[in-house]
Amino acid sequence: MIGDNKFLENFYNEYDEDGRLENNRLGRVEYLTTRRYLDPLLTADCKIAEIGAGTGRYSVTLAKEGYDVTAVELVQHNLDILKSKLDGSENIKTFLGNALDLNMLDDNTYDVTLLLGPMYHLYSEKDKVFALKEAVRITKPGGYILVAYCMNEATVIQYVFGCNQLKSVMDLNMITDDWKCISEPKDLFEMVRVEDIERLNAAVPVERIKLVATDGASRYIREYLEEFDDETFAKWLSYHFATCERQDLIGATNHSLDILRKVQVR
Repeated sequence: MIGDNKFLENFYNEYDEDGRLENNRLGRVEYLTTRRYLDPLLTADCKIAEIGAGTGRYSVTLAKEGYDVTAVELVQHNLDILKSKLDGSENIKTFLGNALDLNMLDDNTYDVTLLLGPMYHLYSEKDKVFALKEAVRITKPGGYILVAYCMNEATVIQYVFGCNQLKSVMDLNMITDDWKCISEPKDLFEMVRVEDIERLNAAVPVERIKLVATDGASRYIREYLEEFDDETFAKWLSYHFATCERQDLIGATNHSLDILRKVQVR
């Protein structure tokens, strides 16, 4: 279970999560793409829950924009940073909590629920389904659930081959014969394919609105992104936005965003 993952807590105690989406262009592509699809779902009076809020890049920003936000974060270090960004004027409630146990949050409460990190760190299908069920449970019928995933093929291309880790991952039995990554809590991140996401969705009462590549090919040219002048970077964003819904390219993105709507069960 995610709550028992001391590897994860140790990682985020040292990692600059606060700067990941702010201090480089790769992170900006992911953030801007997520906001591009999130913002049209927001109304002035909507209630937003973010499960796995990290250091608050989304939660704090949305609260400062005037939205009613509830932020749940597993790692105390991250939650402390999130709280440090608040000046008391925001309409935000914060909880130290687990995506697998949202008992502090009521059923059918939120117009939009963000699950932008927990699926990265859940290693069994049972836990992934349960986390998704919890996110759906707290969302109003007709409300939206945005779920982020780390994708398998980008990891195989960039890490296994690009970082010359083929021998090590094969020696450690971290890859299947059909090139599916096998992760454990000590490995920190869990990778999925599109068919895995489809199987998870089939277990909950949702319909898909869109499945989007949030960084697309950006990580493949990461070193060039920082060297682009502003005009070229703007053109890259234009290209990315024009192609991020291309389903033939989804599998090769590092991060995907599944945009779901909760349907009424009869």
